[in-house]
Amino acid sequence: MLFRVLLSVLPPLLALIVVAPATGNDRHAGYYYPPITSDEVYRARSRVMDNADRAMRIGFIVAQTEAQRKRIYPPRYAIFTKGDEAKKLIIVGLDGHSFNTLYRARGVLAQLTASARASALFRNFAVEDLFTFFDLARMLGFKQITVSDGKTYSHRIHIK
Repeated sequence: MLFRVLLSVLPPLLALIVVAPATGNDRHAGYYYPPITSDEVYRARSRVMDNADRAMRIGFIVAQTEAQRKRIYPPRYAIFTKGDEAKKLIIVGLDGHSFNTLYRARGVLAQLTASARASALFRNFAVEDLFTFFDLARMLGFKQITVSDGKTYSHRIHIK
């Protein structure tokens, strides 16, 4: 009898043990995106601006979302922030094509770099030919960027 009870309880316990390392302490994995499948470190050329705070990061996301809403076509990705201080930037593909590979996601990130380079902020600092979208994220105080197709992979960029 005890053996049968152990057999009925053991598989769910083993499943918990197997799942726990995949999500680690990332409470957003499995909810907003699949567990992280790859990661990298980006050594920013910029530093965090003195006035960078939670409100500024959220304001940046609101501006990005509003710009998407004004386009005549549906958004290709959702961009949002999470964490107590909104230091986690998350970008998830919505259309099944733009983010269906990590390379395409990097293409979208390159487009975001082009937009950042056209910004008044980059022009004012005279860094429009040097800094990238990742540098802009660092200036705003983001610590990481997670990109995902929302289905099969999630890639994390740690910004240092």
